Amino acid sequence: MPGQLYTVNGHAMRMECMGSGEPTLVLDAGLGNDGLIWGGVQPVLAKATRVCSYDRAGFGWSETLAAPRDADHIAEELHGLLAAAKVDGPIILMGHSIAGIYLRDYATRYPEQVAGLIFVDGSTPLQQRNPAFVAMGRQGPPQSVAMLLSKAALAVGMPRLFGGCTRGFSGFDAARAELQAQDQCETHIDAIAKEMDSIDASGEETVHTGPYGNVPVLIFSQDPAIEAAQPRMSAVAQAWNQMQEDLKKLSTRSRRIIAKGSGHYIQLKRADLIEKEVPAFVDEVRGATPPRTDYGTTVKE
Repeated sequence: MPGQLYTVNGHAMRMECMGSGEPTLVLDAGLGNDGLIWGGVQPVLAKATRVCSYDRAGFGWSETLAAPRDADHIAEELHGLLAAAKVDGPIILMGHSIAGIYLRDYATRYPEQVAGLIFVDGSTPLQQRNPAFVAMGRQGPPQSVAMLLSKAALAVGMPRLFGGCTRGFSGFDAARAELQAQDQCETHIDAIAKEMDSIDASGEETVHTGPYGNVPVLIFSQDPAIEAAQPRMSAVAQAWNQMQEDLKKLSTRSRRIIAKGSGHYIQLKRADLIEKEVPAFVDEVRGATPPRTDYGTTVKE
């Protein structure tokens, strides 16, 4: 197990930190992933500052907790974990997908600790109520059925049979690639279901969060052209792109970068972009570089 286990409110949570310096960059994974998903970019980012990735309850090596698994509870647990790990200075929160909601909750509850926010194709509160997402949801099986099918597939070893547990990601060192590949066959279905069951509660808890004044905000978004090219996904792509654009309203010092050629997992598909822009963002937060003149902009790189 990379990293260490810490006791938070009586249960174990894993965090792995590397590098040194302030502010500490805290990495939060998307739904279904744990801290290992950052295994390619974390060692590179650690050359710029201290970087800590962690597993939410029920994922990776962190112990499972009972419902509800909403944004308020998850933010409180992260706060406890950082205290246990003695990460007591300013932090930059960087969250992928659903973690975009959780980091907003954290920034609202503990504003004195948060020096910057980075969204990696981050979800937005109550996005599931958008008409495009509602229509898309009607095209597939109900969530409960999909979860049962996934659990059954894992139970009989389908992902392993088709090589899903040995296929690592490029850009990871050998040890991390093997861990991440094996992680594809771990049964996190219950933890996923609990967070999905709380998605409305999380949205209600965070829909009125922000703006955060002049706190620096960096937004990485997937390339909308990829999904827009699929007729059945065009409405969803348009809605998602607008939600990403709206994230710029969270701060007077925000900017957005569309990751050319990348889908949802920008940290995997465009690690080069993350590894270039995040250290520059850290320097911006530190005040080590001249003030930017491109706040409020959206560029495609």
